[in-house]
Amino acid sequence: MRLITWTLTTVLAAATSSALAADTPKGGYNSPGNILISDQFNNRVIEIDGRGNIVWSFGLGPNDVSANSPLGVNDALRVGDQTLVSGTGVPPGFEPACPSGCADNRVFLVNRAGHITWQYGTFGVTGSGPNQLNTPVQATWTADHTVLITDQGNQRVIEVDRKGKILWQYGQTGVAGSGPDQLSNPNSVEVLDNGDYLIADENNNRAIVVNRAKAILATFTAGGTLSGVAFASRLPNGDTLITDSNNNRIVEVKNNDKIVWSYTTNTQPGSNANPLPTRAVRLKLGDTLISDQFNDRVILVGEHGRLLAQWGNLNVPGYGKTSTKMGLNAPYDAKVIGDNTGLTWFNGAVTPGR
Repeated sequence: MRLITWTLTTVLAAATSSALAADTPKGGYNSPGNILISDQFNNRVIEIDGRGNIVWSFGLGPNDVSANSPLGVNDALRVGDQTLVSGTGVPPGFEPACPSGCADNRVFLVNRAGHITWQYGTFGVTGSGPNQLNTPVQATWTADHTVLITDQGNQRVIEVDRKGKILWQYGQTGVAGSGPDQLSNPNSVEVLDNGDYLIADENNNRAIVVNRAKAILATFTAGGTLSGVAFASRLPNGDTLITDSNNNRIVEVKNNDKIVWSYTTNTQPGSNANPLPTRAVRLKLGDTLISDQFNDRVILVGEHGRLLAQWGNLNVPGYGKTSTKMGLNAPYDAKVIGDNTGLTWFNGAVTPGR
């Protein structure tokens, strides 16, 4: 394992210390090394350079509850030169413009100019029929140019083609459970190299691997200690990285379910007691990028648990149009462009209509 001896100041000053090379701006839109952040309750997706400068955004910010913003956005993935966005919706109490909650229920591709080029789901409509979703929390672009959608409120994962046809489904629509072909509040899905699917089955406190025939091939619970599995990804070494949200930690487990690495996000002075981290992505150099949700920040952590960098302000929500120094609001997801190890991602061109 690579020995981490950097301090936060060193990382932000040394160009070769990290994959993020945070000493200089990365440049404009879609530059490798930039970070894509789902800034949940600011109703926007932003792309930033290593210093936190905002180089692109989609969404009009807090208090905008129109279809021009991804409401309560939980997930974003750069697909070629476009961005795949999950408009999850805002629960009651988090958006002054709709105190009882407001639905979005769309997964869509948006280009640099902010034009939506493909969409599944209907803005503001909650359902399970054709072109309908219920709280889509995550979407994965596949090598076949289909989209896997974690349709949380419908208790299912679905694969749809570019014409909106459902090609495959795991989980019985509207039925929460832990039996065969059942999920309870699923929160993510990833396609493994062999074509199987790794699903974060949040309220069942597990991550599972299923095949196309819907058989469960593996279950991960970190020895029965997980609570609220918000995300799971398979690492190049074969381990599984899991966001153990209710325990405010990230764990890496072996195939035998033994924990070999963990990081807890609520131990820093001033931290929210229960930040409920939502995403953790392992980068090429071994660092881990974590969306520390209710600490209102995205952090970079080294292999030995050292905090290397932070975007947003610890436990202080905020909003600004130029820099994350002005704050984030419950960021749910963050990925480094061109460095999404442990994730299904795509770097080619998107063909319209395919």
